[in-house]
Amino acid sequence: MSERTSYTPGTPCWVDLGAPDLDAAVEFYGGLFGWDIPEAENAEQTGGYRQATKGGKPVAGVMPLMQEGQPPAWSTYVSVEDADATMARAKEAGGTVFAEPMDVMDLGRMAVFADPAGAVIGIWQPGAFAGAGVVKEPNAVVWNELNTRDPEAAKSFYGAVFGWTFEEREFETGTYTSVKVGEDGVGGLVDITGRAPDEVPPHWLVYFAVDDVDATAGTAADRGGGTVLEPFDIAEVGRIAILKDPFEAVFAVMTPDPRMEPTG
Repeated sequence: MSERTSYTPGTPCWVDLGAPDLDAAVEFYGGLFGWDIPEAENAEQTGGYRQATKGGKPVAGVMPLMQEGQPPAWSTYVSVEDADATMARAKEAGGTVFAEPMDVMDLGRMAVFADPAGAVIGIWQPGAFAGAGVVKEPNAVVWNELNTRDPEAAKSFYGAVFGWTFEEREFETGTYTSVKVGEDGVGGLVDITGRAPDEVPPHWLVYFAVDDVDATAGTAADRGGGTVLEPFDIAEVGRIAILKDPFEAVFAVMTPDPRMEPTG
């Protein structure tokens, strides 16, 4: 299902980018994905936050960096029934608070924390806004993946916080762990030990679906971004590349294999 009006609790529902130059980010991603990213009518209330839309439906957010020293990055938000209760579980499980639960007008209630290894994730308790209105189609989010060096600790933490379960599967690239809510696969978890340079911290990686991974990588480079990992294929998954924008924020693009199992 590509159009969404609600999300099962525990499912990633939104992504946004913190960028040091909002206008440049709008130009880069608008050109890369064909998004419309207008200035919000209530920009003063929202700190300059903008919604990117595709076909009139929200797909992602773009905002200025909120504090000194904050790195440009894409963030993933998980839909929850109760942001305060979820944050309490995160604290009890050893998470670090970045932003305590707060109301965002009548849109919903949000909070941000890091898991014990340092990967940052947000939570969203929906009000008038449920999250992305379209997913899993070209130029929209298709997958959210935790990159970590301690998979077992991550499973323990996120299982306690969100009630997730995990299922391992072998690919030619190694073992991959699917994140599940009930029977639905809602994300992934991968061990980056030996795969990523030591200076790359644990993080949540956002994947956007595209029609042509190679062409998108070329467009990103032409627009001042670059390629972190050249396009490659995984059987029954698809063609993938990891890219960066002009501010060094990293994201992935993917053309899913038609044989890929449907996910929630």
